Order: sequence, then structure tokens, then C-alpha cells
Amino acid sequence: MGERLKIFVFVAILGFVAGIVADLSATYVIPALADVLPAFLSARYMLSGFAGACLTLVLVSIWAYVTGTPER
Repeated sequence: MGERLKIFVFVAILGFVAGIVADLSATYVIPALADVLPAFLSARYMLSGFAGACLTLVLVSIWAYVTGTPER
């Protein structure tokens, strides 16, 4: 299997997992945060932005860990 195909499949799997996490967040985490946080933070765009930022950090961290630095 070519290197590009491996990366493409890996990114597709990460996207699939990210979709599952986003769905679970929308179902369970965001409503729980809306109950706990003050009213001005319960705006949907604030919670969605926070969830997106966390998800992006996780995905970039996984990508950086998996790819690593090339040994020269």
C-alpha cells in the first residue's frame, strides 16, 4: 500500500471517530454544560466553538504524535 493511501485511510478513520465524538458531545456533553455554565455561555455557538476547539486539539495532537519527526 502506498504511503499516500495509508495517510488518506488514517485521516478518514480519524474523521469517522471525530464524527462519533461530535455526535456524543452534542447529545450528552453540550446539554450538561448548558445546565452547569452561566446563561451567557450557554449560547449554542459558544459551546459548539469550545467543542470544535477541543476536538481540533485532539486531532492535531494525534496527527503530530503519529507522524513524528523523520529520523535523518
